Amino acid sequence: MSDTKTKETKSDVSKLSFEDALAELEQIVRGLEGGQQKLEDAITAYERGAALRKHCETKLAEAEARVAAIVRNADGSLATRPLE
Repeated sequence: MSDTKTKETKSDVSKLSFEDALAELEQIVRGLEGGQQKLEDAITAYERGAALRKHCETKLAEAEARVAAIVRNADGSLATRPLE
């Protein structure tokens, strides 16, 4: 994949929601597991899948950080603390 194509793919992936990226990743995995794709198409799908996986991991880490920022006060109420 050329550098321009790689940049376009990464930029395209970065615009996806977690749910959309995960759904597309699942579709790619099913296609690769089927083994019916031409080699070049399979490689392109694998590269796209790797970018989607990284995007999903980033989105999950961001969500985890947001949840970790929610703290319980002494009176039992919930509050947030600033992310570091």
